[in-house]
Amino acid sequence: MSQAFNLKSVRSGPWADRMFAFFAQGAAWLTLGLLIAILISLLYGAWPAISKFGLGFLVNASWDPVKEEFGGLVMIYGTLMTSFIALLIAVPVSFGIALFLTELSPSWLKRPLGTAVELLAAIPSIVYGMWGLLIFGPILSSFVQQPLQILFKNVPLFGALFSGPPVGIGILSAGIILAIMIIPFIAAVMRDVFEVTPSLLKESAYGLGATTWEVVWTVVLPYTKAGVIGGIMLGLGRAIGETMAVTFLIGNFNQLNSLSLFEAANSITSALANEFAEAGEGLHQASLMYLGLILFFITFVVLSLSKLLLSQLKKNEGAKA
Repeated sequence: MSQAFNLKSVRSGPWADRMFAFFAQGAAWLTLGLLIAILISLLYGAWPAISKFGLGFLVNASWDPVKEEFGGLVMIYGTLMTSFIALLIAVPVSFGIALFLTELSPSWLKRPLGTAVELLAAIPSIVYGMWGLLIFGPILSSFVQQPLQILFKNVPLFGALFSGPPVGIGILSAGIILAIMIIPFIAAVMRDVFEVTPSLLKESAYGLGATTWEVVWTVVLPYTKAGVIGGIMLGLGRAIGETMAVTFLIGNFNQLNSLSLFEAANSITSALANEFAEAGEGLHQASLMYLGLILFFITFVVLSLSKLLLSQLKKNEGAKA
């Protein structure tokens, strides 16, 4: 009786609710303040390069610290292409893993296989980079790049896409390593959201004669689309911001000779990691800060597009209803 009275007296105080609301709102404003502070610091550091190069920095492929001529096209292209390749590989593989673990896997295999997938996320990125450079790169060169060049040698579009030295480093190898790195994140999120789908909905679909694929496509995915898109965006954010693995494998070459996937290139994160410590004050350092600002903007655009996609899906559902 006394415990119930004490609990009631603790809960009855309105100051507890006010304190909770104050700290919750403070945490939200703190996050927003940190975001604005980062944006302002990037703008301040990049302003000399912004005032000199303007938006032409985005389409200029030259990067010459000696002549103080800087452009971010090579880094932007490398970042976007490696991330696109990573998503192109990782999303269907992650979807297959999540589908197998939630719908097809025997009960004795779910836990060890799920744990093995999650352990991939715990491997440091530098280990992925070393493994990719020393082990995966030579295998890719011998069994993927060289056969692709022979197969598509005389094909106009694919011949140019697969031209270049097949040495195991470049945009393609960096994208594949990024795909391996983000698969655990996307697969784990997809598996978790698939599991929260009410069993009654799936059993009803099975009872109507639907196949496993039909249940997943017409029941599970519409119910969990927000979580699925969130998992994909999480993986894309990891791919865009990855540094060490890309630095090992992309080649760190600040020229764009062709659009071949085998060509060595550079990315924004790799350029920042390699040059920021040695960059002198002035345009070189400001240009690197400009690259950081562009990376910030790319991440913001990706997040905004995901929000717009979710809102459009909700509108379509309302129209169908």
